[in-house]
Amino acid sequence: MSDTTAIESVLHENRVFDPPAAFARRAGHVHVPSMEAYHARHRRSIEDPEGFWSEAAEAFDWFTPFSKVLEWKLPDAKWFLGGTTNICHNCVDRQVDAGYGDDVAIIWEGEPMPGGRPEVRRLTYRELQAEVSRFANVLKGLGVERGDIVTIYMGMVPELAIAMLACARIGAPHSIIFGGFSAQAIADRVTDAQSRTLVTADGAWRRGKVVPLKGNVDAAIEMAGIVENVVVLKRTETAIGWTDGRDHWWHELTASASEECPCEAMDSEDMLFLLYTSGSTGKPKGIMHTTGGYMVYTALTAREVFNLVPDRDQVYWCTADIGWVTGHSYIVYGILPNRVPTLMYEGAPNHPEPDRFWDIVERHKVTQFYTAPTAIRAFMKWGDEHPRKHDLSSLQVLGTVGEPINPEAWIWYHETIGSKQCPIVDTWWQTETGGQLLTPLPGATPTVPGSCTLPFFGIDAAIVNEQGEEQPANTGGLLAIRQPWPSMLRGIYGDRPRFIDTYFSRIPGMYFAGDGARRDERGYFWIMGRVDDVINVSGHRLGTMEVESALVSHDAVVEAAVVGIPHEIKGTGIAAFCTLEPQHQPADEAATEALRATLSAHVGREIGPIARPDLIRFTDALPKTRSGKIMRRLLRDIAAGEDNPQDMSTLEDQSVLAQLRGT
Repeated sequence: MSDTTAIESVLHENRVFDPPAAFARRAGHVHVPSMEAYHARHRRSIEDPEGFWSEAAEAFDWFTPFSKVLEWKLPDAKWFLGGTTNICHNCVDRQVDAGYGDDVAIIWEGEPMPGGRPEVRRLTYRELQAEVSRFANVLKGLGVERGDIVTIYMGMVPELAIAMLACARIGAPHSIIFGGFSAQAIADRVTDAQSRTLVTADGAWRRGKVVPLKGNVDAAIEMAGIVENVVVLKRTETAIGWTDGRDHWWHELTASASEECPCEAMDSEDMLFLLYTSGSTGKPKGIMHTTGGYMVYTALTAREVFNLVPDRDQVYWCTADIGWVTGHSYIVYGILPNRVPTLMYEGAPNHPEPDRFWDIVERHKVTQFYTAPTAIRAFMKWGDEHPRKHDLSSLQVLGTVGEPINPEAWIWYHETIGSKQCPIVDTWWQTETGGQLLTPLPGATPTVPGSCTLPFFGIDAAIVNEQGEEQPANTGGLLAIRQPWPSMLRGIYGDRPRFIDTYFSRIPGMYFAGDGARRDERGYFWIMGRVDDVINVSGHRLGTMEVESALVSHDAVVEAAVVGIPHEIKGTGIAAFCTLEPQHQPADEAATEALRATLSAHVGREIGPIARPDLIRFTDALPKTRSGKIMRRLLRDIAAGEDNPQDMSTLEDQSVLAQLRGT
């Protein structure tokens, strides 16, 4: 399906699904019961943000009460000024103190080993408190102090959540790196954060094979050269390199560590974590999130969007990796304060069989299920017989995250997984926003397949032009946010000019999300995609410059241009156009395919497997303007198989286009 076709199918979508009556009745007792209630509450949150968010913050423990709710001096927001708290305390200790220490906090399921059942662990709040305190004391023993940034590079094991909570407990911001990233990506992030302590594992299981986490860390440290201590969890028991004095086993350090570790009183605006996200330039951006506003916003969105209610036998499962912001906000920090068990899964959705997710849903009686459209499209492709093998009647709310969902996948999700009984919350947000900004509320919002519907409380979203003027219904424009919200980013680490230029320079006085969108006649938002050169692959944002830089770093490649293309499973795939050094020109088709495989593997090593191109084409030249700028819009058309000519008046050499089209 071409980009144009995909947009047209969304534009003409008019099916409306009201919340199932039985669900709405149950949800209305504790959550938003109707659209009238939503509009009244949203209006109040925009007109009286200080009163609204002050009330929301009352659900949390504050060591020192805040004296002022909001200070807004564009582009800087400060929330809950003067207040001190600790998000680890509010996730864990508050539940223990309230008498819920024996309630299950985390359900973890490991990847099934060959011939065996999967490993399952259940951690209560009391057990989690002890484990987190022990590891917090380990970090202190290694010299980690308040304000020091700790890098974490692990698979989806409980110790990943324990490590991040331990950092929060002692006031050491964490920088979590997705376990699929390469040594170079680790080195770049460690160097930018000036992180001297790194937490990892010997390896991680993925489809029965070991991901060499410690090996990647060792290679990264050679490049970065500033890491002083590495804590290694024993997970796969594979042979690894070891540096005495620098490397330490997790189990050895925690064995003698105390379970007593008081939570640091953190200022509401103290940094909680760094999370690196790709930009349209080569260097990843270290997005800074702080403590108080992020804590309040993520917990409230989780509660309202997923209909979380303690003591109702709910089990919540977000299938994301904690290495992405979705895992930060909606596996750990937004869920634990709501006292509903959060499920973590280590493995792949189709290992050992394509029904893996549905087996987990059935056995653990999952009630809320949050996944990406990429996964849903894969489930569709694998066949309906896999979910039909399992009893999915425990499901109450279905969610999507990471990218817009096409209506066909939405309907399949609604009918095959939800049996037409589960509201679907199609959520739009970003690493930078900290939490969900546009989303249905499951007991109140009529949903339309493909639309993320309406703004959450406190979000003043609009479709505007470059001058900041709001656009009429069904007119495309730029998606902007006109007022601050508690979980918004506080900056790009070490790069104030880039923070201002990226988010606050394009539209006067507003936060610009980088996405194009439209709003229909009912006020619902439709996300139409990125307006810059960031590619959203399976919900993961990758900068074209990063992939191009990786390709050009290979001896065979002189120049590269990377664009996004429609992809049946990923939503957006990666197409790369490369010009080659003369001595590396392949002699025949077999050599051409071999070079493509070599370059794909090279990109995987440089950035990570998620960045491997789906299509690589070799060309003598790239289409450029007279000023030397690569015309990526033409390459997008070629990669997608589109023959419709666009304006080529600025194209320097028309023959390049003919060559690329094969004419």
